[in-house]
Amino acid sequence: MKQMIKIIRKVDIEKQYEQVLRLELDYELASLYAAMQDKDSKEMEKSKKRLKEIQDELDGLHAYV
Repeated sequence: MKQMIKIIRKVDIEKQYEQVLRLELDYELASLYAAMQDKDSKEMEKSKKRLKEIQDELDGLHAYV
């Protein structure tokens, strides 16, 4: 029974983390768009790098589902 509770808690935590990552994804996409509008290549690269990190984290979470 205790193992089942631990598994359920882990799944809940992973779902919450995924929601946070999706919010962060939206923010970074908006940041990238703003950087593109401003033609700020430094900020564009920064946003692209973070978007790739978020994608990798989301892919990692889905590997366990």
